[in-house]
Amino acid sequence: MTFGRYELLVCVLLAAAVVTSAVWVASTRHQARQLFIELEALNRERDRLQVDWGRLQLEQSAWAAHPRVESLAREDIGLDLPDQRNVVLVTEQPR
Repeated sequence: MTFGRYELLVCVLLAAAVVTSAVWVASTRHQARQLFIELEALNRERDRLQVDWGRLQLEQSAWAAHPRVESLAREDIGLDLPDQRNVVLVTEQPR
């Protein structure tokens, strides 16, 4: 069985196509693995940031709590509630 020039050229082209396809598949799989590793790292960071965000929200609510603000106003600034005789209630008058 002998091959002519045309058959030999077809075989070489098909072999080149198979090798090119194999290299492309290997490269694509490697890229997919790399992207998956990056995705998992980003998911871990997202989870960590969500935990930090929740902690910061709790901390903010603790710092802004009314009893704490009132305590700071009394102790640090020296503010106190005025005597009832000094309180004037202002209401809007009808037109």
